[in-house]
Amino acid sequence: MTDRIGREHYIFDMNKAHPPALSTLQGANVQFQTYDAFLNQITSEDSEMTTIDWEKVNPATGPLYVKGTKPGDILQVDIERILFQDEGTIVTGEELGAMGHRLEGFSIKKVKIANNNVHLNDTLTIPVHPMIGVIGVAPANEGVPCGTPDAHGGNMDTRLITEGATVHFPVFQEGALLAMGDVHAAMGDGEVCVSGVEVSADITVNVDAHQRFQLNYPLLENKEGIATLVSKKTLDEAATAAVEEMVELLISLQPDLTIEETTMVLSAAGSLEISQVVDPLKTCRCFINHEVLEGLGIDTFN
Repeated sequence: MTDRIGREHYIFDMNKAHPPALSTLQGANVQFQTYDAFLNQITSEDSEMTTIDWEKVNPATGPLYVKGTKPGDILQVDIERILFQDEGTIVTGEELGAMGHRLEGFSIKKVKIANNNVHLNDTLTIPVHPMIGVIGVAPANEGVPCGTPDAHGGNMDTRLITEGATVHFPVFQEGALLAMGDVHAAMGDGEVCVSGVEVSADITVNVDAHQRFQLNYPLLENKEGIATLVSKKTLDEAATAAVEEMVELLISLQPDLTIEETTMVLSAAGSLEISQVVDPLKTCRCFINHEVLEGLGIDTFN
């Protein structure tokens, strides 16, 4: 049986003050029905920037209260399926994204999605790669806008958060209060124009909790390996913190490791990658594959 949270249950900040849209047990499957990042306000390529309520962007469906989950736990979210509509929206413009200083006005592209491809124009198609841009739990203190990523998750815009992946979140509040939205049919690393291919979606996940390890920031796990997901004011700060989070995690799982040895391993066999450069905080990830983990004697993720 799969529980469901309808898209009418949306929030604009992740906040312990929000009443749960649904309560469920650990181990449950839950479907989150989501609006696109613009609350479906952009209906055509002729939409004007002035007609969009920018106070109503990046809605997240939820929150979900996971019974028995408490601060200090890790919330495990297995992403099982992402279904989305057959049309997506891409936007950019003045002061938006990495090229906003070179752009004038506001540009909208409506794209068709068919046969597992996004049709960017008459001659260019790219494979769909459904991923979740906004996903997180209620933070430790005051609420954080859904458009801002931080230790609780949020708008991390990480293309690895896709079907078959698992995201582990540090839990700060009773029940965790999970919410998600901002699904993309496709998005490149960086999300450089300020949007991916934005779509409404139905996301099915399995939620559970554990204490197998401790985290300061979200951790992604997939069939290739694991990645720490860290957001800071600058890319330099995010990159350094993502590496440090991975070093600390690996040493906690294999106490025989030293900081020097672990850093050398990451330099030789890890990967430091950019997730997004357009949000109030920038997100980087430090990735290491399962073969290296096994070589270090770490079997936590087997």
